[in-house]
Amino acid sequence: MDQVFDLFDNLGATDEQLDFKVVYASALNGWATNEEGEIGESMEPLFETIVEEVSAPQVDQDGDLQMQISQLDYSSYVGVIGVGRVTRGTVKPNQQVTVVGSDGKTRNGKVGTVLGYLGLERHEVDQAAAGDIIAITGLGELKISDTICSQNNVEALPALSVDEPTVTMTFQVNTSPFAGKEGKFVTSRNILERLEKELVHNVALRVEQLDDPDKFRVSGRGELHLSILIENMRREGFELAVSRPEVILKEEDGQLMEPYETVTIDVLEEHQGGIMENIGLRKGELTDMAPDGKGRVRMDFVMPSRGLIGFQTEFMTLTSGSGLLYHTFDHYGPHKGGEIGQRINGVLISNGMGKALTNALFNLQERGRMFIGHGVEVYEGMVVGIHSRDNDLTVNVLKGKQLTNVRASGTDDAQVLTPPIIMTLEQALEFIDDDELVEVTPESIRIRKKFLTESDRKRASRAAK
Repeated sequence: MDQVFDLFDNLGATDEQLDFKVVYASALNGWATNEEGEIGESMEPLFETIVEEVSAPQVDQDGDLQMQISQLDYSSYVGVIGVGRVTRGTVKPNQQVTVVGSDGKTRNGKVGTVLGYLGLERHEVDQAAAGDIIAITGLGELKISDTICSQNNVEALPALSVDEPTVTMTFQVNTSPFAGKEGKFVTSRNILERLEKELVHNVALRVEQLDDPDKFRVSGRGELHLSILIENMRREGFELAVSRPEVILKEEDGQLMEPYETVTIDVLEEHQGGIMENIGLRKGELTDMAPDGKGRVRMDFVMPSRGLIGFQTEFMTLTSGSGLLYHTFDHYGPHKGGEIGQRINGVLISNGMGKALTNALFNLQERGRMFIGHGVEVYEGMVVGIHSRDNDLTVNVLKGKQLTNVRASGTDDAQVLTPPIIMTLEQALEFIDDDELVEVTPESIRIRKKFLTESDRKRASRAAK
């Protein structure tokens, strides 16, 4: 408990926050107790503490109905489901209400069912009162920030602000030689239906059909926002290929503009220099710095959104996992030019399809670090490692050892492979260059060139010049 107290203190907690009550609990075994070392019989001590210590919501129980939609869900049976907290009055099934949009337009409707929450499960209730978080159906196409109120007292709550997308990526059908082997949903229609379903409740997302019917431009609040969507699709059985994240640029009065973000960083003082140097290379500018006198320092920066692409992993490495990072969209400003966070090294590219062999990988280790191990299936155009130099190199990872019938007096030296680099989805998205794609399947994350054959890559390179 002393360590928890010190952590709160180091993070700037107030005296009131430091005077916290402690409940010892095991969620896995379903018990809680107020005494250290004891094993409880139920979760009642935790629930009682919440009731005693947490302030009740500031709501009006007796006024006319008013609630705001803060989240959306969808059911093929009942349609759009609106989720929000009742801030005033009560709501019942079949009640006549007025829906006020964020644009001020109103329409009348009738509540279908009112669903309360018991843990993570929803269940129908006869009535919900002010302070309750509920889900309601029957009101058609609801949107985030809509206010649902009594027809006798139409009063909209302040609109919720939703940040505009700043980062975009291309989602496309997987066209690699391994397409369709590991996923259930592989067609452009499958991908489009899934993205349209996501749009219902993911209000910061934008989806645009490109000229190629197999490609979609998907824009969001950042690479993390989009990588969460990709990971969810992957776990649901989708196969797709995605491009490198890019910021959304605008042109105003003939000048190219790019998005800037306010970045707040809280780190140990010993990590301050490395963080400031790294952000400086990403064209960030320090606007405020405040040491807390307890070994930590808080810094505020304004930096281009493209400088944040790939920064999360570096930040975790520089701070050994002890740093706190928060960023939010600030404004569009003049484009600073140049490249930020681009990869310095080239890559090793497979020149054929088959299983990678130890002999080939062993001989290639002096050329760079490998992404694959012995026996991994590869195809032509697949990225199998990172080159130690700045150019791409096409290599043969299928080459076995030459065997003869001549006996040797001794034995061959054992070929020991360096463990391969295994990338997560976020790391792969940060790593790839503009001419590469991340192939995402339920079982694998591979990096590949957009053009799989070497001749096609050379032709595309000449055309770009």
